[in-house]
Amino acid sequence: MAFHPTDRNTDYLLPPSVQEWLPEPHLARYVVDVVEGLDLSALERAYAGRGSDAYHPATLLSLLIYGYATGTFSSRKIERATYDSLAFRYIACNRHPDHDTLATFRNRFGKEFSDAFVQVLQVARENQLSKFGTVSLDGSKIHANASRHSALSHGHIEKIEAQLKAEVQELLALADAADQSSVPDGVSLPDEITRREDRLAAIAAAKAKIEERAKARFEREKADYDAKMAARAAKASKSGNKPRGREPKAPDPAPRAEDQVNLTDEESRIMKVAGGGFEQCYNAQAVVDTESMLVLVAQVTHAANDKEQVVPMVEKVRALPAGLNQPHTLLVDSGYFSEKNVVACVEAKITPLISVGREEHYPGWRERFTEPGPPAADAGPVERMKHTLKTKTGRAAYALRKQTVEPVFGIIKGTSINHYFRSTPDLSG
Repeated sequence: MAFHPTDRNTDYLLPPSVQEWLPEPHLARYVVDVVEGLDLSALERAYAGRGSDAYHPATLLSLLIYGYATGTFSSRKIERATYDSLAFRYIACNRHPDHDTLATFRNRFGKEFSDAFVQVLQVARENQLSKFGTVSLDGSKIHANASRHSALSHGHIEKIEAQLKAEVQELLALADAADQSSVPDGVSLPDEITRREDRLAAIAAAKAKIEERAKARFEREKADYDAKMAARAAKASKSGNKPRGREPKAPDPAPRAEDQVNLTDEESRIMKVAGGGFEQCYNAQAVVDTESMLVLVAQVTHAANDKEQVVPMVEKVRALPAGLNQPHTLLVDSGYFSEKNVVACVEAKITPLISVGREEHYPGWRERFTEPGPPAADAGPVERMKHTLKTKTGRAAYALRKQTVEPVFGIIKGTSINHYFRSTPDLSG
């Protein structure tokens, strides 16, 4: 396969060479050096060798990675930047790949793109750009490409279903009647029947999807219920007394009336958003290094509750390649707090610093200079974490959370968060 020549050393009149366009420590040079040092032979072999010369995979990878690193996520904006930005012109060797080429490359080589991101992280670690010791986890709601008004609840589906079935029967009766004088002019009975039958089919599919989700939810809730009941039985057997507190309620396998599915985007969910109100959204999660603000792990989920995200995100972090350091501390806000999440972090050999509630905005000045007494010898994981959060070291570490992960979401949302999370590879491989 023939490629456009990758030549940054050919002399020009003004300036003599693209090498003189950027200072030595520029990020664009770093990205180019890292990507061109990767093994891209699999990508090169994927080209069939037909048609006009293609852009080299290293060039397209470098453009995309540098674009993401500098907040340029749109393929169209990257294409324009190859005309307007010296850094992008340097990477593209003064050529201008169009947005279709960039988007097609990213979609076609998603797995290879993911692997390249991991290798860039590994090189960043080797160059001491970050040790990935302390990381922050946070989430942000992103709007789905669907309106919440396109959502149907299970209760409403049953009402519409009954209404449509009755209308179909009425129309069939009119069609069978010899005297159709009661049919308004311009009404085509076959068309009206077909239209309602199509709606019934769509509603049946939506209803089946809701019932499928209800079954999956029941299996999760049943497993939690069985675990709680087993723990209560073990406690009762040990103490000889009935456990205190209300007995857990057994889960119901039936769909709930408020369970919904969106007819435009069935994977999205109605979620509460910042500032009040509810929108059709996804819940985007990111684990960010506190030193370099590099995103180690990113994923999008349709579970609105952040408490459910700690365990899967910790698993993704642990699944990162061996060449990357495993974080030793995780900073998370109070929306993620639960005993289960604290225990999961401890078992993963990660020190959790999860806020257990809102902190006072203006605590007494003495509190900033005092240390708590030692925790109890028999203190559990949650109590030990609470104690750490009260220490000077714990407070200083937790203070890094807002200034790392929240700016990352702010930068991304300032451009196009939907494009970013749909195209950013999963670094866990």
